[in-house]
Amino acid sequence: MKTKLFAGFIFMVLFSLSIQAQEGTRFGVLGGVNFQNINGKDNDGDKFENDLKPGFHAGVNAILGIAPEFYLQPGILFSTKGCKLEDSDLKLNVSYLEIPLNFLYRGELGNGYVLVGFGPYLGFGLSGKLKTDDGHSIDVEFSNEYVTGSIVTMKRFDAGANVFAGYELSSGIFFQLNTQLGLLKINPEATGKLTWKNTGFGLSAGYRF
Repeated sequence: MKTKLFAGFIFMVLFSLSIQAQEGTRFGVLGGVNFQNINGKDNDGDKFENDLKPGFHAGVNAILGIAPEFYLQPGILFSTKGCKLEDSDLKLNVSYLEIPLNFLYRGELGNGYVLVGFGPYLGFGLSGKLKTDDGHSIDVEFSNEYVTGSIVTMKRFDAGANVFAGYELSSGIFFQLNTQLGLLKINPEATGKLTWKNTGFGLSAGYRF
């Protein structure tokens, strides 16, 4: 059911963009680097000490004017997340399809525009692997309950908040710094205080046309 709702949300975003395209909507393509982590607590309530893991993101977005210098900015992104697990050589790599829906301030500054935005995102886990430095890997199982025999089980759906700031040149090229805070637990329900949440930041470059 959640998968159908997510697919329906994507369809509504694309449909709204197609309607607005004739009313001055501007589209953009972007990509960049992520520095992601999984924060939270273990079963005893102690905070994790995981390390950041580099990844990347790429996708498209659009800006729809709602008031002078203020816009609604929906998008679709492919993003890689995860972490380097504390006190080990294990790295968790998870790929997501994300739907951000940001509110954007785009005001003139010099020969371009200053960009400041924030808003929610929905994430859908596509695949994941737990890897060691020597190249061995184990697939991540996606489920709301722990899968018997699975080394890593994660919930497929994620949601959280985006905040970003950047600058757009008059040519349409833009750069921005992104931060992201996961608000949903991405681990199945468990005894104890175990909590996993995605968090991180990144740098993007793109072109708006």
